[in-house]
Amino acid sequence: MSNCQETLVTAAFLTNVTTTEPNSQLNPKLSNDSDNTLTANEIHFPYLPHTEANRLEMLAKIGVSSFEELIKHIPAHLRAKPLSLPRTMSELELVIAITKLAKKNKPASAQSCFLGGGSYRRFVPAIVPAIVSRSEFATSYTPYQAEASQGNLQSIYEFQTAICVLTNMDVANASLYDGPTACAEAALMAIRATGRQKIVISEGSNPECVAVVSTYIKSGGFKLEKLPLAKGASITPTVDDQTAAVIIQYPNYFGIVEDLKSIQTTVHAAGALLIVVSDPISLGYLSPPGDFGADIVVGDAQPCGNWLSFGGPSAGFMACRQEFIRQLPGRIVGATVDSHGRRAYTLTLQAREQHIRRSKATSNVCTNQALNALAMLVYLSALGPQGLKSIAYASMQKAHYLASELTKIPGVSLAFQTPFFSEFALVTPKPAKELLKLLTENGILGGLDLSQSAAKLENGILVTTTEMNTKDELDNYVAALKGLLGGK
Repeated sequence: MSNCQETLVTAAFLTNVTTTEPNSQLNPKLSNDSDNTLTANEIHFPYLPHTEANRLEMLAKIGVSSFEELIKHIPAHLRAKPLSLPRTMSELELVIAITKLAKKNKPASAQSCFLGGGSYRRFVPAIVPAIVSRSEFATSYTPYQAEASQGNLQSIYEFQTAICVLTNMDVANASLYDGPTACAEAALMAIRATGRQKIVISEGSNPECVAVVSTYIKSGGFKLEKLPLAKGASITPTVDDQTAAVIIQYPNYFGIVEDLKSIQTTVHAAGALLIVVSDPISLGYLSPPGDFGADIVVGDAQPCGNWLSFGGPSAGFMACRQEFIRQLPGRIVGATVDSHGRRAYTLTLQAREQHIRRSKATSNVCTNQALNALAMLVYLSALGPQGLKSIAYASMQKAHYLASELTKIPGVSLAFQTPFFSEFALVTPKPAKELLKLLTENGILGGLDLSQSAAKLENGILVTTTEMNTKDELDNYVAALKGLLGGK
């Protein structure tokens, strides 16, 4: 999900579009036609296979009477409004009209952005789109036939290698859908590996990770417990003989750098596994989870070479210790030699349901986000260890400068007096929702409202900085917030 607050122009004609206003500028002949609009029942969808009867049958099957009832849980202000299009338009006219509507979108890149919480506005070097847009990668299919897919398999193998180096773990898979689903798959992996039935997840984890893990665990009939926070960091977990794993985010959702060393001691003493969720950029500067004895490390590839893209797509990464490789879900590419002694790549250890394991498979995830994973690989290769460290350090320095300046404003303080990386929780004298709306009107995406987070900070804002935030942007944020709070 996106944190970018962009207004999406969706393909509303896929649902219940009405066309209400002719566009005389596009087709003057329509301006005097009093009957040139269509109702939902009059519209035909030549490019869609489903008839109205088909749609009603599907809705009835799932127990709702209409599309509106199906989406009633979505707040009205978040739904795209029906497009107002004239009855007759040429393709050129339609393209012009839709392009005009699309220009109403205001992406994060067009604003001063301090959003984070899992999705970040970071610089994407030109080499990334230059490589991932090549047809060999952009249009390639799943590499079932190893002999015909060597280039694609090599890129996946190199991605796995990069993830192992980044996290200091033994083995990685070819990627998963995104960070939250990778976290949930790690939880199931721990249950399989230990034979235990309970997962403990820190309340310092991204709410999206918590939600997805909760869905997976409860659907499987297992038990999930929340690990409370103290001063923004996870408390020492209570681990019993039914605990399969403890999930800790590092740095956590509030930017706090968790004490993995002491946590892993407690977790491992009870025979449980430690799952760490990491922002890959932070690992350019912070010690990797593998240094602290993590058993499984997961995260999201989005910050590395993948644009925000109005919320997607992305890829998840997963790495683990060698002893758990048989429980690692998804694809794994291995290196070997062919009959002539030449280096070759192949899919290996395929304990997947469509191959040999069926119901005993490690996962029903049948694909990976190979193109997004490739973008991460190209990004990491282009930057190298020193480049990644520089970006991580710049993000951290800017966050600490901004936090220092913002807390000089009367009534503004940090929610937690605990070391943080490049995100921090800010507490203000006024409700976060109100201030963020006013900041947006000033062209500043000021952060995320923390009133619904585990910390329940009614006046809390999660502020994030990246290498993209200039000194002027940081100072403008301070000036804008000061002005909104009545400062001079």
